[in-house]
Order: sequence, then structure tokens, then C-alpha cells
Amino acid sequence: MKRPTNPTSRRTLLTAGLAVPIAAGLTGAVASSAAATPANARRFVPERWDHHLKSTPGNLHWGGFPIDAKPGVTMRSGETVRVDALSQQGLTGSVSPVDYMAQFGIKPSEVLADATAFWESLPARRAANQNYGGGHVMTGPVYVKGAMPGDTLAIEYLALDTRVDYGFNGTSPTSGVMATSYPGWRQGDVPLNIPSDLLSRTHMYRSGIWHGKEVIHFSDSIKIPTHKFMGTIAVAPPTGEFVGSTPDASPPATGVQSSTEPGKYGGNMDNRDLTVGTTLYLPVWQPGGQLFMGDSHSVQGDGEVSQTAVEHSLSGTFRITVLKNTPSELPWAETDTDWLIMGIDWDLDRAIKIAVQKTIDFLGRTQGMTIAEAYSFASLAVNYHVSEVVDKTQVVTGYIPKSVFLRKPSHSPHSW
Repeated sequence: MKRPTNPTSRRTLLTAGLAVPIAAGLTGAVASSAAATPANARRFVPERWDHHLKSTPGNLHWGGFPIDAKPGVTMRSGETVRVDALSQQGLTGSVSPVDYMAQFGIKPSEVLADATAFWESLPARRAANQNYGGGHVMTGPVYVKGAMPGDTLAIEYLALDTRVDYGFNGTSPTSGVMATSYPGWRQGDVPLNIPSDLLSRTHMYRSGIWHGKEVIHFSDSIKIPTHKFMGTIAVAPPTGEFVGSTPDASPPATGVQSSTEPGKYGGNMDNRDLTVGTTLYLPVWQPGGQLFMGDSHSVQGDGEVSQTAVEHSLSGTFRITVLKNTPSELPWAETDTDWLIMGIDWDLDRAIKIAVQKTIDFLGRTQGMTIAEAYSFASLAVNYHVSEVVDKTQVVTGYIPKSVFLRKPSHSPHSW
């Protein structure tokens, strides 16, 4: 497909998403399917799926979300897709994945063939200017028939599985929130006392079953239960709009949105609760939606403070439904217990303000609250989590508990 010309418009982030468009509503069938999503997802054991998107070189994109890329899979609304994702750890440098992994005691037979094939494709990608600036290896795009701008994709997380039994977490004296480029850094701040050599600052962790549960073997005496999710999941962004490392950053030379910064297309949100049993809602900006997934994690705490989670190659199964004529302005999600309302901005204070404003809008639309009532409710009952703080733009998520509402919403939560 033809790629767009290099846009020259100033980068913008949906800094508020404050104006909430109200759609006419959902058809009965779609509304019923969407409303039943979280409970169904947890009961559903996906032994089969309608489509399988493998992480072969032709389905992989390096560090960005190109618009109108050749479909990896084309599916109908309501179908399921299995997506294989690769952790970028050791895949984008000058050393082969086999040699890189060997430094940590990983045998050549344990390295995914997909990982080596991607690494071997790097010279051609560089020559074609297809390194889009982010460090992630993205699988996609998934085209959904009938999805058009003004619609929303409902993405049900049905299953997430580790592809290998190892993952990596990175640290350094000045990584993550300790970086000199981090907004909270001040002159005189002392770096962490961490050696800078690769084996000291990079931690390889094995995963496995312990007492019947999958865990990360942090040490002989510490076992961390896995909590798998795709750190980055995005639709193709609006044409000519970009989110950069700063509010006034120039458009990228490639004309493609980097995978580093999240935005109204989703992206590198690193929200640990976008996992099995959750439904994520992403606005559609391009025909087919054009969904990308990657940056897969086996476990991460809120904040991702060292700059990485346990970066771990996963496969996931998802049901994707098009909610027609149901526009959204920012990503949001729901679980059995909560509605998850996200605020995204370069400034952490702005991000939480946006999340609160969007919470107020949501409560007004779905519960009939006045602005004053909703603001009060947000302070009393909504928990605001700092989902991630290390991807230049920052994500705050408000968790609205469903259990406190004795009556059903007065309007569908999907049409706000």
C-alpha cells in the first residue's frame, strides 16, 4: 500500500481529551458482546483461534507504527487472533541474539528462530530507513474489516503465554527515573551505585512453575508471580500527528510515529493491568484500525521505574470487535471490577489532571453525576495509579470501582 508523504505539521499530543464526543449508541448485539467481555475472557480457554499472526520478519516493524503497512492479518469484527511477540532484548544491536544470550548462560537452542531472523533483517531495514526511532519490535498490523475513523476497537485479552523461560530487566546508574534526562532529575542528584558493565546492569531471570503457579525466579528465596501483558499496543495514529519526546519536538524524519511515546493511539502505555480479563478500547484513526503489538512483559510494577519490566517474548490471544460510530479520544479499559481511565502527557501533573477530568466526564455520562458530584466521587472512591513514568510521556490510570454502583449505568459506557 502507498505510504503517506512525510507530514510537516507540528507534533501534538491529545493533551486533554476533555471534549467527550457522544455517539448515538451501540447496536444491541455489539453492546451485549462488549459488556460481557471481561467475565467471558476469564472463562474462555482459547485452544483455537481464527487467525495466527506470527513474528516472522515480514510481520515485524522496528520501533514505530507505519500507516498503511501491508496487513499481517485481515480479520472480521468479533474474530480471534493469536499474536506472537518478540522481546527486543538483544535483537537490535551489532551482536547476534545467540551471542548476546550466551553471555547470560542461554543456550543457542533456547533462542527463538524468529529473533535471529529479525536480527538478520536489520541491515535491509536500516538501508530502507525503516528504523522508526523506538527500540521495540512490533508485530502487525492487524486489519479489522469495517473499522473506520470514528469507530472504536474493543480488544479482549483472552490469553497470554510465555514463549521462552527467560526474560531480562535492565538497570544502570542513571536509567529510568534516575536518568539525567528524567524530568525529576536535579543538579547534584547522585547516581545509583551500579557497575556499568552489561552483566552487572542487565538481569536475566528464568520463569517456571513453582507450587503450581508461573513465577519469575528472582532469587532462591524470592518468587514473583508472572503478570503478563503487552507493554505496547497501538492502532495506526492519525495522519500527520506525532507525539515526540517533548511538546515542541519536530516531526520524525521517517514520517512514522515512534513506538517510544504513548498517545491517543495507545502505544507504549506499559499499563500492567492490560492483561487477561481486561478489555482495552482504542480509537480508530485509519481504515482497518491497523493494530500493532509488542514490548511484551512477564511482570512489571506500576511505574516501570528502572525503564524496563521483565522483557519477555509472549504470545497472546485476543478477540477484536469494532464498535461502530463510537468515537473515543484516549485509550481506556475495563475489567470485571473497574473502569480504567487513562491520562497521558509529558508532565506527570498534567497526566493525572487529564485522568481526573476524563473520570469526571465518564461519571457524568454513564452515572448522571453533576461535575461537582463526580469530582467528589473521584476523590473518595477512585484510585489513581502511575502506570508508567519512563517513556517521555507519562501515563496515570484512574480505577473506578464498579462495585459501589447499585444501579446499571444510565448510558452505555462505550458511547461516552
